[in-house]
Amino acid sequence: MLQNYFKIAIAVLKRRKFFTFISLFGISFTLTILIVMAAFVDKVATDNYPDRKRDRSLYISSLEERGHKGGNTSSGAPSYYFLRHFGSSLKKPVEMTIFSGNYSTNTYLNNRKVGINYKYTDAAYWTVLEHEFIEGKAFTRQQVDNRDPVAVITEDMKRAYFGNLPSVVGQMIEVDDVKYRVTGVVKNIAATTYIFYEDVYLPFTMSKADYKDRGYQGHYMAILLARSSADVGAMQQEWDQMIKKIPMENNQFDELFIHADPFILNYVRTGHEERSGLLYAITAITIFVILVTLLPTVNLMNINVTRIMERSSEIGVRKAFGASSRTLVYQFIVENLILTGLGGLIGVVFSFVIIQVLNQAELVDNLVLSINLSVLCYSLLACIFFGLLSGVYPAWRMSRLNVVTALKA
Repeated sequence: MLQNYFKIAIAVLKRRKFFTFISLFGISFTLTILIVMAAFVDKVATDNYPDRKRDRSLYISSLEERGHKGGNTSSGAPSYYFLRHFGSSLKKPVEMTIFSGNYSTNTYLNNRKVGINYKYTDAAYWTVLEHEFIEGKAFTRQQVDNRDPVAVITEDMKRAYFGNLPSVVGQMIEVDDVKYRVTGVVKNIAATTYIFYEDVYLPFTMSKADYKDRGYQGHYMAILLARSSADVGAMQQEWDQMIKKIPMENNQFDELFIHADPFILNYVRTGHEERSGLLYAITAITIFVILVTLLPTVNLMNINVTRIMERSSEIGVRKAFGASSRTLVYQFIVENLILTGLGGLIGVVFSFVIIQVLNQAELVDNLVLSINLSVLCYSLLACIFFGLLSGVYPAWRMSRLNVVTALKA
């Protein structure tokens, strides 16, 4: 039976080639967008280099101070002083690293401009995170305490700054008008892991900003590392309890909000207590998926209705010879699933091609997209859903056709 349905479906597709092209294009284009988007989201959510202890970690990147009386609100990143002074009192974390946000500068070499993104870190940064060193090693706690001008750079920065030198450990690199000695080179990091991505890493004691300033807001972030994933909940609870005891830094504010979050929640947090970044992200993705799938679905539904009206005489004959409405509905839905299956297959092929093009274009630094098993499974489910959604209403219309009316058409 299914073999007959397949033959009928192929014959119908060949009959009106333009409609078939429009249908397959809509399905494959929609699926391609969804697969590429899913691959990007999957990369952002699951890429754990160099953050391989994510299941044991909590991330702190935003601080908000609010005053209800005067209506004042101030938000941004916390300061080094705040994180070190209050974070050091915690008992649950086995390690804490504090590091700055992104800075950027330009250096000129032989009339050539080299753009450099850099951040300041402590020595614990190289313990909490697990970078792959191509050569050399990280700077030490002693070097940080001594304010030694040392640096760790990425492969890309090594190539951009030093060219084809086989080894650059011990070489000098200029960042923001200061010369630093390279101690190590690490594997490149994708720009989507925004809190870790940089070209150069420097000791925080070399920062030109006053990291000893006692204000609560600054330009730093932190990661708390638990002994095991089972301790993360208790560590988060300890952080929340500690925050409640912190006095306000001045009388302009009477509430302080600063969270130690799991990675994904921290990634989407807006920095404003009343604006849920996770809710915004889910809402935006949901609206995007609905818009991308709804328009092609309505289009395919209309094309299917047109095809049904063209096949009304065929439907009338089959009904006259005893075919039930249920059988006809089943046949048409199977035909539509075959159509969407072909479109889905084309969409998967297009997705592989487009992802390869995006990877080679390097639109996002060090971002390498891929289609894994979970993305393919979701794509298959999307195809089935797409086929059913666009086929149910036309099939219902077909089942309602009167035999006499259909034969006269």
